[in-house]
Amino acid sequence: MFSGLQVSAFLAWKSIQRGSKGTLALTIMIIALIFVNLIFLPSIISGVVENFNTQSIDFDIGNLIIEPREGSQYIENVTSLQKKVERIPGIAGTSPRIVAGVTYFYKGRNAASTLYGITPEDERSVTKIADHMLAGEFLSNGDTNAIIMGTTLAGEEGEEAGGLPSLQGVVVGDSVEVAYPNGEVRTYRVKGIYETQSFNVDTAAFVTGREMSGVLGLNDQASAILVKTDVNGREEEYKTELLSYGIQEEVRTYREKAAGFVDQAVQSFNIINTISTLVSLIIAIVVVFIVIFINTVNRRRQIGILKAIGIDQGIIINSYVLQVLFITAVGALAGMALAAGVTTYLTAYPLVFPGGPVYPVVEAPAVLRSIASLFAVSVVAGYIPAWQIAREDILTAIRG
Repeated sequence: MFSGLQVSAFLAWKSIQRGSKGTLALTIMIIALIFVNLIFLPSIISGVVENFNTQSIDFDIGNLIIEPREGSQYIENVTSLQKKVERIPGIAGTSPRIVAGVTYFYKGRNAASTLYGITPEDERSVTKIADHMLAGEFLSNGDTNAIIMGTTLAGEEGEEAGGLPSLQGVVVGDSVEVAYPNGEVRTYRVKGIYETQSFNVDTAAFVTGREMSGVLGLNDQASAILVKTDVNGREEEYKTELLSYGIQEEVRTYREKAAGFVDQAVQSFNIINTISTLVSLIIAIVVVFIVIFINTVNRRRQIGILKAIGIDQGIIINSYVLQVLFITAVGALAGMALAAGVTTYLTAYPLVFPGGPVYPVVEAPAVLRSIASLFAVSVVAGYIPAWQIAREDILTAIRG
C-alpha cells in the first residue's frame, strides 16, 4: 500500500512539473479566491454581531438588566435593590432608568421617541454615553431643566432622517418642549448632544431621574436597572448569582434582552452566507473538474501505457487525487494569506454600517469548515474525471 502511494505521488509530481505552469497558477488563484469568499462573509457576520453586542453593553443595556416583575410597571425600592446588587462581587456598577415614550417639539417640528430618566453618576459607572458627547456636556445629578439628545434625534437643519425621529437642527443651548404620556409638558435646555451609533440610543434623549420622577409622580421607582460587570462574557454566571441573592425582579442578560433583533439579523445574514458558500463550492467543483478532465484527456494514451506495463488503476486515480490535494492545499494557503491581508485592511479601514464601523472577526471554526469543505468538493471533483478515464480498457486508452 505504501509503495503504491509512493508511485501515485511520483506520478502526480511529474504531472505537475510537466503541466502548464500558467494553468496551475490560475487554478491555485481561483481556489485562493474561493477560500477568501468562504470565510469573508462569516467574518463580517461575526463582526456585526460583535459590534451589536458591544454597543448593547456600552450604551443600551449593560451586561445585565433588571426589569419589573410580571404584572408591575416599575421596580420598587430601587435604592435598596441597587445596594444589594452592588454588594455582589464582580458587579462594577448599577444605573436605574425611567423610560417613557414622549413627543418632542422644536420650532414647529415634532418627533415621537423615547426619554430616559437617569442618575448621571450611576450612568457613568455603567455606560459610556458620557464619553461620546459631540457637543456640550453630560448631565449632572442636580440638573432639573436640562436634557441631552442623541445626534439622530437632534438631526441636521433641512435633512430628513429617513423615517427616524428627528427634530432637524437642535443644537446645544436650544430649548425643546417635551410632552409626557401623563399630559405634562416641560421645556428643557439642551445641555449636550451625543453620538454612540447605537440606533436605540441615538434616537432618544436623557434627563435626570429626579426630574422625570417629579413629572411622573414616582418615588424610588424605575423602569429598569442596568448592571455592569467587571468582565464581559460571564453574564449567565452573574445572572445566577443575582437570583441567588433573592432578587425577585426579572433579570436578563443583554443577549436575552436583544435576542429577537439579533437572531433575525443573523438568520438573514446566514441565508446570504449559505447561498454564497454554495455558489463558491460549485465554482470550485467546476474548476477542479475541468482542469483534471482536460489533464486526463490529454494524458489518455499515457494512462493506457501505464496500465499496459502493470500500473494499477487505483494508483493512477490516486495520482490525480494527489494533484488535486496539492493544488487545493497551496490554494488554501494562498487564500489564508490573502484573507489575512483583507482582514488587516478592513481592521484599519472598517466597513461602515448603520450601527457603526464593523471589523471582520475571523473565527477558527469557520476557517476549519472552509478548508474541510474545499478539500471535500475538490477531491470529489478531481476523482470523477480521473476514474472515468482510468477505467477504460488499455487498447482504447492507447488509441486515444
